[in-house]
Amino acid sequence: MSDYSTTRARVEDYFDRSATKVWERLCSDAPVSRIRQTVRMGRDEMRAIMLAQLPADLTGARVLDAGCGTGLMTAELARRGADVVAVDISPQLIAIAEERLEARFRPRVTFAAGDMTDDAHGSFDHVIAMDSLIYYRAADIISILQRLGQRTRGKIVFTVAPRTPFLMTFFTAGKLFPRADRSPTMIPHAFDSLAKSAGPGLSRVNRVSRGFYISECLEYRP
Repeated sequence: MSDYSTTRARVEDYFDRSATKVWERLCSDAPVSRIRQTVRMGRDEMRAIMLAQLPADLTGARVLDAGCGTGLMTAELARRGADVVAVDISPQLIAIAEERLEARFRPRVTFAAGDMTDDAHGSFDHVIAMDSLIYYRAADIISILQRLGQRTRGKIVFTVAPRTPFLMTFFTAGKLFPRADRSPTMIPHAFDSLAKSAGPGLSRVNRVSRGFYISECLEYRP
């Protein structure tokens, strides 16, 4: 398998094997530890930043929620009037997202378990990919942007793990001491390095840093 396919398979295995319950609880109102609360707050802040990059009224727009997880972003996009294709590598997370989606939004949403870059999903006005590219190498991220860009008329709004001293410490430790459960490891990226390969269509939006949640929002215009 290619590096992209290998990483994708590991992500799918991890979320379906051991992380589903953690994410189901994290992406809800259920009580969580103080550390996970910072992650929840950080993700809520990042979701708002990403949504702010798209029109407030998405009526008639077709939007890909690439890596939809438990469906929080999907619900917000549908609330704005978008026709949403919600894709996630984990069938279990897709099942949770479908169950949680309000009945009034269901006609606007198509759920699919599988590869977010699959051509079969069709073309889009916009793409949002929140924390679904954080496990991939730079070359894979550029390839994903280019592949989705061929079928996207507007923006691709996505996040990466920024190359900060804090995250680099965890990344280096993970390489030296691999986890026994073989959970995928976030790969930090420097914006300038990504921009060299992506070209002038890539721009910074904002960064969120709350406790153990550190993520940077970028925007790509094909």
